[in-house]
Amino acid sequence: MSLANWEIVIGLETHAQLNTASKIFSGASTAFGAAPNTQACAVDIALPGVLPVLNRGAVERAIRFGLAVGGTIAPRSVFARKNYFYPDLPKGYQISQYELPVVAGGGLTIRVSAGDTAKEKFVRLTRAHLEEDAGKSLHELSGSHVALGHGKSGIDLNRAGTPLLEIVSEPDMRSAEEAVAYAKALHALVRWIDICDGNMQEGSFRCDANVSVRPKGSDVLGTRREIKNLNSFRFLQAAIEYEARWQVETLEDGGRIEQATVLFDPASGETRAMRSKEEAHDYRYFPDPDLLPLEISPAWIDAVKAALPELPEAMRARFERDYGLSAYDAATLTAARETAAYFEQAVAAAGAGNAKLCANWVMGELAARLNREEKDIAASPVAAVQLAGLVARIADDTISGKIAKEVFDALWSGDGENADAVIEAKGLKQISDTGALERIIDEVLAASPKSVEEFRAGKEKAFNALVGQAMKATRGKANPQQVNDLLRKKLAG
Repeated sequence: MSLANWEIVIGLETHAQLNTASKIFSGASTAFGAAPNTQACAVDIALPGVLPVLNRGAVERAIRFGLAVGGTIAPRSVFARKNYFYPDLPKGYQISQYELPVVAGGGLTIRVSAGDTAKEKFVRLTRAHLEEDAGKSLHELSGSHVALGHGKSGIDLNRAGTPLLEIVSEPDMRSAEEAVAYAKALHALVRWIDICDGNMQEGSFRCDANVSVRPKGSDVLGTRREIKNLNSFRFLQAAIEYEARWQVETLEDGGRIEQATVLFDPASGETRAMRSKEEAHDYRYFPDPDLLPLEISPAWIDAVKAALPELPEAMRARFERDYGLSAYDAATLTAARETAAYFEQAVAAAGAGNAKLCANWVMGELAARLNREEKDIAASPVAAVQLAGLVARIADDTISGKIAKEVFDALWSGDGENADAVIEAKGLKQISDTGALERIIDEVLAASPKSVEEFRAGKEKAFNALVGQAMKATRGKANPQQVNDLLRKKLAG
């Protein structure tokens, strides 16, 4: 089996739970973690005589998304009933949008690593439509605080009626890596424009992947299988890679692919068929008689547009233009709105001339420490203004890069209000006095005749050893560049 002769075709359907306080058609709370069935009201379960009322906040979030991706906001869209029978859908239908969605078209630019560089690709979006979420089946003790007993299942309807924006891409992705890059870009965007908290563990952001394969060079789409409910980027990649291999092996062995819905088992790393894939006609869509068509005026769209934050792509371009950052640095810093805000606060305090140094520290030492301690940047013990103070002392040669890490450690642990206080308290100010450094270097050279001889014989490593001795003698406080310059001058004499 060789994937080299085949092309993988991938499209994603992503469900983003909108972060409204109440549900899309009722006033019931959307708060996560409540006891089962305490947040499902009469409207959510369609008791006789109840009528749904559309949540304006959910519509505004859909408009916000459509504008952010360059889509078309429909002036008139319609809600439909999608009929199917499943235990966690008490009404026997889901209110969704079918023929006339609220958002059509648009797209996202993704960046996929290729060695030391990243290639860009534009992924088109088909549509984004509003709908309500279903409830949740709980099997035995899985995800429930209630002891159900062995072999029993329960239904928690708290999630029923939670507003969703289903975002459907075109089948533009050609590898699992591209699919993950798209999912991450989409995840970052919905959080950036504040329409979804993006919590994948709680199910706020989950993906279905449509995967098919075709011979290289063919423009005919193969039969797709849909992998449902992938709630981590790692599982998304593993599921697509396994499914693509399975389809290629099946076809090369003379088999055929049947359209189906499949589930991914993280334990085995395999997909397994759940049911044959339904088509739209299987759901018997028809307009919901209880809901008027959704009318969105140009004035409403303009008001939402005026409140949009600066979008990631525009900010990336500005970082490159105004701060002289590389495309890679700008993309990394704008991967999350909180990181971008932190960086800009640091630059504002340290000065635009120190932007690259601020970027290096945000992407380097700060990011590493946050990752190690599993903290978000919003919870960083080192505030942006504190990091700016540290950067300023590196830039003016008060401290070296090595000493700066010691200062950063102190700030992280709360041992000092700012970089200046830490430097003063610990006596970390860099030695830049030429006379003092010359005396130390003379002592190092006198004590290391073998290294001096080796350097003059052409061994560059001996020079590094002498630099190390000089830095050790100053307890790391010497200006490294001055030490290098003075050493070379004396060794050449």
